[in-house]
Amino acid sequence: MIKSNTMNRLYISDLDHTFLRSDLSVSDFSKDIWNSKQSITNLSIATARSFYSAMSILDNLDFKSPMILLDGVLIATQDKKILDAKFVNKEAANELILEAIRFDNIHPFVIGLKDNELNETFDYPSIRTDTQDTVLLNYKNDTRLIEKYSIKADDKTFKVVYMAKKERLIALTSHLKSKFQDVFEFKLSPENYTGDYFLTILHPLGDKAHALKFVSEYMDIEFKNISVFGDSLNDIGMFKLAGTSLAVKNALDETKEHASKILEHSNDEDAVAKYLQNIR
Repeated sequence: MIKSNTMNRLYISDLDHTFLRSDLSVSDFSKDIWNSKQSITNLSIATARSFYSAMSILDNLDFKSPMILLDGVLIATQDKKILDAKFVNKEAANELILEAIRFDNIHPFVIGLKDNELNETFDYPSIRTDTQDTVLLNYKNDTRLIEKYSIKADDKTFKVVYMAKKERLIALTSHLKSKFQDVFEFKLSPENYTGDYFLTILHPLGDKAHALKFVSEYMDIEFKNISVFGDSLNDIGMFKLAGTSLAVKNALDETKEHASKILEHSNDEDAVAKYLQNIR
């Protein structure tokens, strides 16, 4: 049993392959545990997903604490109050997009903010990789999607995302870093749903660790009283800050190396909810 002054604590979970099951569902058990614990402690999420994407999956779940979204470049509340937003430099992002086309004729997804009601833009290119086409199948009913022949960043672009085979993106990442290292944050990670890779390009402070610092200060909760659940490379920064870092059983080995505890259950076995169940 986990005993503490729970209202002075924060439990924050990654979504994909951590809180969500592999089929992108949330079990009734996880929903019940999550909502029942909201009255005694602070629960939230830290995800690469946007507000729209996260909320469309997490229906019937309560979020009273700020949510870390889009890899940390957006922090918002469930009632759509924006607490912090970090947009990429438009001119530099468009130079980067052109450089990637010159280097390998590869075109990105571009995701941004449409308005202050957290309506989002999701532009996708006419020229796509097989990986992008596969990923788009999961977004076929997404009203944000707009196909663009000439895709560009604007003043409220959050991130530029490339998806392709691992070797192709390793080469692209190396090339773009050589030209834009000081301008952007580069995140190269496995795309677990397709088996390929994705490269996410963000504001230089666009990561979950910087976002967690903001949330810690905003909620006046010390790092030692924060517990983080995760599975992937973009969770490691939070793991290094949090007092308790919890890797689900199915987490990447590199992520497990930074965890203070490895859970005995996987995301498909409701690992996060089973841990939260013991909070009193």
